[in-house]
Amino acid sequence: MDTAKVMKKFLTTRDPNPPCIPKETGLKALPDPPALPSWLSEDEINYFATKFNQKGFTGGLNYYRAMNLNWELMAPWTGLQIQVPVKFIVGDLDITYHIPGVKEYLQNGGFKKNVPFLQELVVMEGVAHFINQEKPQEISMHIYDFIKKF
Repeated sequence: MDTAKVMKKFLTTRDPNPPCIPKETGLKALPDPPALPSWLSEDEINYFATKFNQKGFTGGLNYYRAMNLNWELMAPWTGLQIQVPVKFIVGDLDITYHIPGVKEYLQNGGFKKNVPFLQELVVMEGVAHFINQEKPQEISMHIYDFIKKF
């Protein structure tokens, strides 16, 4: 499959459910976006596709392949709290926000227990995983408002 087409499908998905990619058809089963959103241009897609054509997807996939190792390497910090002021921003269409238990962890005190200086939790509506690209003005304002408190 053409790398640019893969990038379009990956970057424009609005479905917060885990992707279901049939073994028989692979990525071709994922729907094509009707059009690129305003925050993503053909030039950007082509840039990403060129880079991935040169280097492949191995680097990005290795992050997931190494998840068990990452847990082992992070073991010395298990239970430590983040002790700095934090503003956490997530999109309501972000696939990571819809992992079972994540919403409850964020909204019912689990996150605040691990991040005691959590100043604010922001769930942006209509935004998926690439919030800094999808809503750059809003993200900048959230950061500006957060920083000026200190």
